[in-house]
Amino acid sequence: MREFGTRPSRSGVPLPLWPFAALGLALVVLPVLGLFLRVEPTRLPALLLSDTALSALWLSVKTSLLSTVLSVLLGAPLAMVLARGSVPGVRVLRALVLLPLVLPPVVGGLAMLYLLGRTGPLGGPLDDLFGVTVPYTTAAVVLAQTFVAMPFLVVGLEGALRSAGGAYEKVAATLGAGPWSAFRRVTVPLLLPALGSSLVLTFARALGEFGATITFAGSLQGVTRTLPLAVYTEAQSDVDAAVAMSLLLVALALLVIVLARPKAVEGQL
Repeated sequence: MREFGTRPSRSGVPLPLWPFAALGLALVVLPVLGLFLRVEPTRLPALLLSDTALSALWLSVKTSLLSTVLSVLLGAPLAMVLARGSVPGVRVLRALVLLPLVLPPVVGGLAMLYLLGRTGPLGGPLDDLFGVTVPYTTAAVVLAQTFVAMPFLVVGLEGALRSAGGAYEKVAATLGAGPWSAFRRVTVPLLLPALGSSLVLTFARALGEFGATITFAGSLQGVTRTLPLAVYTEAQSDVDAAVAMSLLLVALALLVIVLARPKAVEGQL
């Protein structure tokens, strides 16, 4: 006699899993559909083309791109060190690098504010010596987004480096290639698929960042008010405008994930 739940469906997925999968899908999709039902279609074009929405959209895209570039410049070497470096206490180092994944973003924003504020250990000297103020500027938005998004890139690249192993680099070394040459000609091409998927995740996370941004950068229109912050601000006075900008954020995120994700790594995400 066949045991309960062991009869396979035509798709290869056990039948008892389908109801739970449907509930999980509903939990994700139904709230988004609720946004479409809330906004008035006749007002949608005007709301999306308002100065507030366009300004927040442009700032979000610009800062997210900058934070993604910064994440690559800083996160790729970090991933290399974590995967290949012989560093004492590498487990502690990995835990610190990945801390923003589990830390509430508002806590990260507070930490950056107290570090780089005018009375902070780094912000004070920057202000006194160079007259540079970081909090409540567009640079603060980029730093906040990088803080929360860079671990996604580090996780993706470190996993790819560990999966690939170091055999190819060792072969390159036996052929006379130095460490830097082997990195450029062997390691980087091996990482390109993982880098593509990690970049998409990093950009998408930066695009949706809210807590660290509002804490460290504030919400100044045209300066630090990104699209998520604009949604929160408009929700206090014009719900339709907030819903319209929410739909814009959803559409942009879907566009990034569906179209910009490399086909070669589609199965990895």
